[in-house]
Amino acid sequence: MVNKGFPEGFLWGSASAAYQIEGAHDVDGKGLSNWDTFVRIPGKTFQATTGDKAVDHYNRYQEDIQLMAEMGLKAYRFSISWPRVIPKGTGEVNELGLQFYDNVINECLAHGIVPMVTMYHWDLPQALEVAYGGWENRQIVDDFEQYAKTIIKRYGDRVKYWITMNEQSIFTGLGWQSAMHPPGKKDDDNMFYQVNHHAHLAHAKAVLALKKLFPEAKVGASHAHYPAYAFDCKPENNIARMNLEDFRNYWWMDVYAFGRYPKRAFKHLQDHGMAPEMDEGDLDLLKKAASQIDFMGVNYYQTAVAEENAADGIKANMEANSSEAKGKTHGVPSLYKSPANPHLGQTDWGWTIDPVGLRVCCRDITSRYDLPIVISENGLGAFDKKEADGRIRDPYRIDYIKTHVEQMKLAIDEGSEIWAYCTWSFTDLLSWLNGYQKRYGFVFVDREEAEDSGTLDRFKKDSYYWYQHVIKTNGVDLDFDVSSLLARVD
Repeated sequence: MVNKGFPEGFLWGSASAAYQIEGAHDVDGKGLSNWDTFVRIPGKTFQATTGDKAVDHYNRYQEDIQLMAEMGLKAYRFSISWPRVIPKGTGEVNELGLQFYDNVINECLAHGIVPMVTMYHWDLPQALEVAYGGWENRQIVDDFEQYAKTIIKRYGDRVKYWITMNEQSIFTGLGWQSAMHPPGKKDDDNMFYQVNHHAHLAHAKAVLALKKLFPEAKVGASHAHYPAYAFDCKPENNIARMNLEDFRNYWWMDVYAFGRYPKRAFKHLQDHGMAPEMDEGDLDLLKKAASQIDFMGVNYYQTAVAEENAADGIKANMEANSSEAKGKTHGVPSLYKSPANPHLGQTDWGWTIDPVGLRVCCRDITSRYDLPIVISENGLGAFDKKEADGRIRDPYRIDYIKTHVEQMKLAIDEGSEIWAYCTWSFTDLLSWLNGYQKRYGFVFVDREEAEDSGTLDRFKKDSYYWYQHVIKTNGVDLDFDVSSLLARVD
């Protein structure tokens, strides 16, 4: 029998990342991040947007958390900026930076909101990039461990949920394969796998540090999961699907959960001279950390299709996601290519819309890893507009989240243990390369690309009121009519 609603204590949440919301990029002792530097390279971001001011969460965190409380939010996932806490990446700690996150955590707790902390959401101290190449150098493993210990000791008495790495596959892929993210290198597959190994070791050391200091804390890493479908029933296309899963999903999730790399993928890299260099004891460290993982974090946005690809076949599509890039096929020669799915629609940025894929994702994790799941990101980026009557009508976002929540509930009914669902995002924010035009939030922020644009005032979108009702009913009523509540008299 299928039960209505979600389990008692289910964490209805929303999420953000420091660089995308905080601003205050050079105040109160904060050091430069790799993103502070990268966005100043001409042509890297939409209309040269930066996170210098972002949506000014650094100065408006109380207002934002009050809006969360009014919504009834149960959990808020946010990241800590490494260069705000340790400006040079190692050495002297910035007390004002630590105090800011004290304030955010305490404000959440005062409103009954569970803080969920991400240790690393892509903003590396630029000083480490200059000193030794950042993630390319094994030294970063020890420096990350010291950073992790600093924030764990400071906040571990109040923070129960921790995420070590956010989308490790994405920041490394866009950083070393496509040159679209820092450090802006292209087709450096050997270094791509090496920096991932360093990041895996950093994750492992952070897990062990947390469990030593706060054994009852819950910890995992968040992976950008792309469940894959074979293009058709041709056997070779199912092999391509398996290859895609190994090289886009399991290369990370198997390390988090098992402490080892997928055998087929590792063998392929060895055969092509791309396997990462390892020191004695590395695999033991990864396995020890894997034994103490509490959940698998999932950032879910879309699925992929897999089809066989010749040795001289299609390569990765290196274009930034945009309307111009919609529907383009990309791939890895001899492993797979990934054409568009003709059965599914796409967002304005060419991302496949597939609610059932979230259910597929949860069932896969449940069967393969037998771990609880934290859905740490799921949401829709769109061109939202504030209309003349003051409303921001975003029925497309309501429909997107509603259909994904329905599939998440089916996954729970089928046996998946899901602790939390965090939408991306609570307020509008800087969407990395896409600037401020790509809006994800329940709360509209009045700003455009120029740093001096807009008031930065906050306005509740229709989706805000819809999600508020979903939380109030613990997911029982997903068909709430926002228009009846917000009808305006002309």
